[in-house]
Amino acid sequence: MATIYRAFLLIVFVLALGSALRPQLKFIWHCFIRPLHASDQRTRLDNFYKGQADVYDATRSGLLRGRNTMLNLSASHIRTMRAKNPAQKLIWVDIGGGTGHNVELMDRHFPVSSFDAIYLIDLCEPLLQVARERFAKRGWTNITVLCQDATEFALPEWARSDPKGSVSFVTLSYSLSMIPNFYALLDRIDYVLSPENGLLSVVDFYTSGKQPSLHEKAIGGTSKECGWLSRWFWQIWFDFDHVSLSPHRRDYLEYKFGTVKTYNGRNRFVIPFIVRIPYYIWLGRSRSCDVSRFCHAFEVEGGNMLGNCSPASFTTIKDSETIPPLEIGEPALNTQVSHADALITVTPPLSSFHYHLGKPWRLPYYEQAIHQEFRTFIYSFTWEDPEVDMKYLNLGPEDSMLVITSAGDNALHYAIAAQPKRIHCVDMNPCQGHLLELKLAAVQALEYQDFFSMFGDGHHPKFRALLDSKIAPFLSSIAYQFWHINDNAFFKAFYLKGYSGWALRLARVIFSIAGVSKDVEALCNAGSIAQQEHIWREKLKPVLLNPVVIALLKSPIFCWNALGVPLNQRRMVLDEGSMYEFVRDTLNPLPSTYSFKDGAYFYPLTLLGHYTPSSCPEYLTRSGFQALKADNGKVTDAFRLHTDSIYNVLRGLTSWSLTRAVIMDHLDWFSPGSKDVDDEVDQFYRVLSPGGFVLWRSAARKPWYCDVFERKGFTVTALGVRKGPEVPLDRVNMYASFWRAVKTT
Repeated sequence: MATIYRAFLLIVFVLALGSALRPQLKFIWHCFIRPLHASDQRTRLDNFYKGQADVYDATRSGLLRGRNTMLNLSASHIRTMRAKNPAQKLIWVDIGGGTGHNVELMDRHFPVSSFDAIYLIDLCEPLLQVARERFAKRGWTNITVLCQDATEFALPEWARSDPKGSVSFVTLSYSLSMIPNFYALLDRIDYVLSPENGLLSVVDFYTSGKQPSLHEKAIGGTSKECGWLSRWFWQIWFDFDHVSLSPHRRDYLEYKFGTVKTYNGRNRFVIPFIVRIPYYIWLGRSRSCDVSRFCHAFEVEGGNMLGNCSPASFTTIKDSETIPPLEIGEPALNTQVSHADALITVTPPLSSFHYHLGKPWRLPYYEQAIHQEFRTFIYSFTWEDPEVDMKYLNLGPEDSMLVITSAGDNALHYAIAAQPKRIHCVDMNPCQGHLLELKLAAVQALEYQDFFSMFGDGHHPKFRALLDSKIAPFLSSIAYQFWHINDNAFFKAFYLKGYSGWALRLARVIFSIAGVSKDVEALCNAGSIAQQEHIWREKLKPVLLNPVVIALLKSPIFCWNALGVPLNQRRMVLDEGSMYEFVRDTLNPLPSTYSFKDGAYFYPLTLLGHYTPSSCPEYLTRSGFQALKADNGKVTDAFRLHTDSIYNVLRGLTSWSLTRAVIMDHLDWFSPGSKDVDDEVDQFYRVLSPGGFVLWRSAARKPWYCDVFERKGFTVTALGVRKGPEVPLDRVNMYASFWRAVKTT
């Protein structure tokens, strides 16, 4: 009897397992085993999907990654575009949409009822039948299902009017790689897509080798390259199913349309560490859309002089003339014309910086080898005290200034406090630009609570959702890629990220070992200066000024990798005294001078790992946030973010175009007598208007380069020099001196 019972259970188990695996078994049979014979594309598709149409969606969720992200991104960009022209009809064409799964997914992000019309086009009737049943079940009446060849698709209303520019939104979800005549398809989409408010979105598999063209560098594509083995294997594998992963489809797509967003991912399917299928998400616009407003922004005050940004489509040149440098993102053409007065069409694609929907904060740049040295940002917060800067800057609405980007905190402070005409933020590390760009975009897209959660608390569990659904339209493509890849940055503790985060983590370990973690919290929440000073003197000073910690701070490796202090700056500190004296003079006077709980936010951040509403940078206060957000972010229009050296940026600016510059401790990074400093000071002298000046801080009480400024025609004044451990220069007190150099003639 027991044997019969066990046999019965085994049969039930096998039947249940077979039922559960039925979709996967049908998928395997039809995709890998069942012979496929067809003379044309339509018959082949019908035969291939007929037996598996009912399980198509269930078996593709893990394989076809990125569809939901593509639709979420598209929805956020459509909302942004619609806000500028809400009266325009919204028509969506989903090409190769098959079972209608994309439409159902999109309803989570952008209501299907909000579209004036949706057309689902596919050549496979078995899949379309699933779509019809799905839409009927949901009661959607604004969707039309059409069985058509994608390269010749035609909407019913086109019989009565010219279809040019009549479509608002087109999607290609894992279909571009399956359409043989993709040139004709993309040309047709380009014709019918609205040049002003049209959006084309693609997600698909791909392969790609090295990217030599400047255009591809200008578009930007982190992790786009595929290894030779990956290219060889996946192209052959998918070719068995008539799916083409050759680079030509994507190359023509990115040539034909302007890139708004691009992201390259790897689908870790079934066996995550071995099976890594390359896929990409791409959003673009018609190249005929008006990008003149972006070009104007790039050229203002010289901008980043990478090339001629004018979006002219035609250039008339005479015999033996050479075509001048073209748009940003393209090489100069050196083409000789043999026929007099020949009209040459010159329409190379602009870079992705031109086509994004947000404000033109970020200036175009090509990714160079030096940019690739920076894997992430060094500084997640800014160490200089902006309130002291404001005492000497005397900023007004007519001022144009240059500042080091860092984490962007001080640049935002200047914008809130004085609203200068222009703020050029400069940093060679592109990740610092990504961080400031994220802050500017988040101001534009979010409400205060979400914004403070991200940059005040340093923690937002729904950051990825906010990134795709709200923030992305205001980010450049390269910044979006960075934050998509690093979407865990706000999952726990943002300020423990980046190189500076290592110092904060180490401080926590030291406090834990010393048993003073609670004293650290008490210091940051002390109700009076006297209580603060007592906790510092009795509990924390013996821990931070002990020989082991001082020895660690003296290490050149730790100085650079955790504190961002380069070798030359470290040498300047040790030339004027010991590391113990420097740390003592930095920390000792602060607890007896400034309230950490109410305003002196720098050290509470490093000690606690987050800001508080009563102790945070100005941009994180509710009033500061509202000032940045008011009038559609008018204050932020002043920002121009450069990814280059200060010297190169200065060379691109016109004479007398700056009135102020704040270069932090930048010149401490150079070795004494460096010609680079002479060249940079020469450029400052040229670019600054008479009476304009440069502010800087130094780890030395008398930095060597003061003499360079004086020799070049500046009047140099010490605004503050640290004399011992009693009186701080500001709320940070990390530097030994503070200087101003005024251009007097």
